[in-house]
Amino acid sequence: MKYELQTKNKNYDFFDALDDFFKPMFFEETKEPRTDIKESEDRYELDLELPGYAKDEIKISLEKGYLTVTAEKQKREEDGKKYLRREIRESTSRSYYVGTEVMREQIKAKYANGILSLTVPKAQPRDTAEKNFIDIE
Repeated sequence: MKYELQTKNKNYDFFDALDDFFKPMFFEETKEPRTDIKESEDRYELDLELPGYAKDEIKISLEKGYLTVTAEKQKREEDGKKYLRREIRESTSRSYYVGTEVMREQIKAKYANGILSLTVPKAQPRDTAEKNFIDIE
């Protein structure tokens, strides 16, 4: 026998209600894309999961040392059907601090099979020892 609970806008079965109750306690759900970050001697490599997005729906910006990746789906046409549940995200965004020395032209991006791969060069350390001393004439 299937038990059903009704809320204002949807029908739930008993197990859906249990999932909705316990999920926040045990599973952290985030709207940010999951990311793998690898480090080598001269660069960082980031792989972001962005399944279901087209290449032209993804924007990458660099501002004040923050690299921001935003993906936003085109609005879907409503076909007059009533949704019982909507879980497909239409937008996501995540920022990473890469430093103010990195230039936009130095960052490389590639998108294939739902994975956005970014290559970000490491900022070269400045030799501050020279700047700390004043020349004597």
